Amino acid sequence: MANESRPCPCGIGDRFDYGGRGQEVQVEHIKAYVCKPPASTDKAVVVIHDIFGWQLPNTRYMADMLAANGYIAICPDFFVGQEAWKLSNDWASFDDWLKTRNASKTDKEVDVILKYLSEQCGAKKIGVIGFCWGGAAVQHLMLKNPHLKTGVSLYGVIRFFEDSSSLLHPTFFIFAEKDEYIPLEQVTLLEQKLKQNCKVDYEVKIYPGQTHGFVHRKREDINPQDKPYIEEGRKDMINWLNKYL
Repeated sequence: MANESRPCPCGIGDRFDYGGRGQEVQVEHIKAYVCKPPASTDKAVVVIHDIFGWQLPNTRYMADMLAANGYIAICPDFFVGQEAWKLSNDWASFDDWLKTRNASKTDKEVDVILKYLSEQCGAKKIGVIGFCWGGAAVQHLMLKNPHLKTGVSLYGVIRFFEDSSSLLHPTFFIFAEKDEYIPLEQVTLLEQKLKQNCKVDYEVKIYPGQTHGFVHRKREDINPQDKPYIEEGRKDMINWLNKYL
């Protein structure tokens, strides 16, 4: 995701050649990808995709990783049938494209998904993670949605903390040191606001040398120097969910 002042750069990174172990389902008006763990559980995680949409193999890989760690994972189409961003699109049109895909207008879809998880999957404790566009959506939900237990925001543009920084639920923020689109001074400002106002657990962590999208858009085998940080980011995310779900 971009700063308001510049177009979003999100290069797709390394597109995973990955089919997914889950299945696609229709939940009311929303298509979604669902992957369930081998053993039954009442814990679920909503995975909010980046600008490249719910079908990006990298994001499904992350959902499957959550399922392998014992969670029901669901990645809904939060663009609700609107086209995901394509690399062939003209970046000059990005701001217009984004206007109809607002990360803070996900509440209706989240309510539908929470109902599905509770009624159809037996989930009682539900958390949320999100990447890039989805990371911003997580921040919004952690400030507003009473039904989620915890959240992990991965390199989400910081834009919902002007009015409030009192998170409702424990939230983990993952940022990349060399993220061209989220300046470190914004991260510092967020930390200051949380320190002053936040009554729940939170953590803000910056991963050295990393760039935007590193946790889900980089392949360890292609980026050996980044491998420890990619693995650490994924492990930290799982550990946070384990702690609060």
